Amino acid sequence: MRLRKRDLLAPVKSDLPLTFSRERISAHGGLELFRRYFAAIDLGGRLRVAFRGLALHGDYGAVRMVLCLIGFLLAGGRRITHLGVLERDPIFLRFVGWRQLPSDRTVVRWLKALPFEAIERLATVVRDIAYETLARAGFARITVDVDGTVLRTGLFVDGTARGFNPHHPKDKSYYPLTAHLAQTGQILRVWNRPGNVHDSHGAREFLRVVLDDLRERFGRRCPIEVRMDGAFCQPWMFPFLDEQGVEYAVKLPLWEWLHLRERIGARKRWTPVSVSVSGFALRFEIPGWDLRQRVVVYRKRVFHRTRKNFQLDLFSPDDGHYEYSAVVTNKDLGISALWHFMGGRGGHEKTLGELKQHLAFEAIPTQDRVANAVWQQLSALTHNLVRAFQLCVGVVRRPNTRKRTCLHRYESPQTLRFTLIDQPVRVVRPAGRTQLRFAVSRSTQRRIEHAERRIARAA
Repeated sequence: MRLRKRDLLAPVKSDLPLTFSRERISAHGGLELFRRYFAAIDLGGRLRVAFRGLALHGDYGAVRMVLCLIGFLLAGGRRITHLGVLERDPIFLRFVGWRQLPSDRTVVRWLKALPFEAIERLATVVRDIAYETLARAGFARITVDVDGTVLRTGLFVDGTARGFNPHHPKDKSYYPLTAHLAQTGQILRVWNRPGNVHDSHGAREFLRVVLDDLRERFGRRCPIEVRMDGAFCQPWMFPFLDEQGVEYAVKLPLWEWLHLRERIGARKRWTPVSVSVSGFALRFEIPGWDLRQRVVVYRKRVFHRTRKNFQLDLFSPDDGHYEYSAVVTNKDLGISALWHFMGGRGGHEKTLGELKQHLAFEAIPTQDRVANAVWQQLSALTHNLVRAFQLCVGVVRRPNTRKRTCLHRYESPQTLRFTLIDQPVRVVRPAGRTQLRFAVSRSTQRRIEHAERRIARAA
């Protein structure tokens, strides 16, 4: 049925007066679903165990302070000063379990008072949430991506340094190292570092902890594979990974002293991977490292000279332009399968992007190093909880691919806020009983009701 134009238009002839009231109305009604989910998995109990014995003092309590910051990140907050916007939100206060929110200075002082041990305690909770999600999702193998990311800071922030940042070379920064679980897109571990260290600095100890925890939880019958970029191609890395009994694929930089360019220039036959990509495999002995590894070399046809072409001078006028790359691996994969497997590392970059853009991972709340490291753990914990929540309430299973990326189609925190968290709700008391009354679309109502049933089933 075609509607008339006058039934569609709503004329606005004047400005409406602005008034204010103290009604119990919230713009973040979806936080109630997260509160119920956190109660179902006993998140408060886990945090209580994590902080046991740390002698943390304060009127607000360490567990509720952590819940406050998690809810703050879920609602879209980035700076602790933004917490004042939520001071009268009844759903947020109910989510935390407070009648009144602390001031931003109180929260900052609490973060600064945390001991160094609190970082590792929170890292354990971050890891356990990822493990439980992985076990519930079902898996045949575990794929871990390792990479670092730059977080710019102010000049007077503790534990920072000027590092290799081509866009902002004069800015101090942190350079945290992260381990990413490809099957669920969650963070396994975060280790904060100053910005002037190499990507591989401390990576051996970092990986040892990650792999030991995985073996302890899932046993040795579950295959573990590790993917890393060329910055982690170090002479100690491959013996260490072989000793750990894991499969690996690491980018190999095309250094001149490898003399690999001569092999590429003399190569006549290439195995096609796609229309624009081809490659070949060889057993290659890395000079000076006393290592003989399987190396797969790829070339990708491009239509113009790029910055990557400085690696090789192998171009002729009739041959076009190529970008070359190499991968060191002990996996028994074909040339095409290995190319797609390494392409799955993009899932880690996507997760880091979500952490920075939507969960304030790159925000620097204080000038204290320990407090900022705790903030990174809280951001990673919120991300893991968001993924676990979506798996609980139902997500679409994706077909398996050779890239080894997420097994499910998760929504980003920004999408989840728009579709579920930021929904208007009023706290009412009909017949003397408190209720939450949503004012949402029909599709959102069906989604909230479905989530409520799934959470009640998981409790």
